[in-house]
Amino acid sequence: MRGTAPRLPAVLPALFLGIALGCGGGAKPAPKPPDPTTEEQAARSPVVSWDILAREPVTNESEVKHILIGWSDLQGSGDARAAARNQAQAEQEVTAILEKLKAGGNFEEAMAAHSEDQGSASSGVSFHVSPSASLVIEFKQLGSRLAVDEIGVCQSQFGFHIIKRVK
Repeated sequence: MRGTAPRLPAVLPALFLGIALGCGGGAKPAPKPPDPTTEEQAARSPVVSWDILAREPVTNESEVKHILIGWSDLQGSGDARAAARNQAQAEQEVTAILEKLKAGGNFEEAMAAHSEDQGSASSGVSFHVSPSASLVIEFKQLGSRLAVDEIGVCQSQFGFHIIKRVK
């Protein structure tokens, strides 16, 4: 067998070709995520501040006040108003509160009148938002993206949170 080159396994040429093609033209762009399905779009509430949530965070720590509006299908807050409404009615309530606030309404007065989070509704206290805060992730995400005095809405397992950054 002198003078005969050793035979390469048949898979090796294909492996070399695959490596050459994969490395040849530089990095390929990441695939575009699929467009949301009609079902997913329908599940996206129109009152949620999707534009704000799409931003990069502007701070790691903030102080915010919030108004919680729930509905009957969620983890109960014990508030009769939430138990008596569905999600569409909760969205209408959020829209009405936002309209009043945009027209110059006082956030603390709106908290006292509408929030189903009894602690913050009665005290008017703010929440400290930070990565380690014991808050639901949606609340922390919105709280870190709001500018001072800006108001936005997120949705969690407790309902809609109308949040105003105060610091």
